[in-house]
Amino acid sequence: MTVSTHVLDVSIGRPAAGVAVRLRRRDGEAWIDVFRGATNDDGRVPSLVPDGADTGSGDYQLTFDVGSYFGARGRESFYAHVAIDFVIRDAAAHYHVPLLLSPYGYSTYRGS
Repeated sequence: MTVSTHVLDVSIGRPAAGVAVRLRRRDGEAWIDVFRGATNDDGRVPSLVPDGADTGSGDYQLTFDVGSYFGARGRESFYAHVAIDFVIRDAAAHYHVPLLLSPYGYSTYRGS
């Protein structure tokens, strides 16, 4: 299984570089960290699942620290974090989870 993301700041029409991103997997009642990092200069994290990570089908959550991203640019944001919960059913598939972001709204979808 592979998971990637791409964050676009639609308020400026540019990739959102430097957004802290965390991927977690549900294990019973607990959430287990799979990845922590940040988007690159193109607003992407091409691989959120490190080699050898304990992954598979199940519930996952991507969390983006958008409050810090906007704060570092001297802008207010209504949101501190954006959390996207999704289900991986095919452990052999690729999952791309883009985030379209502005200080007062966001949208996401399953990409390719």
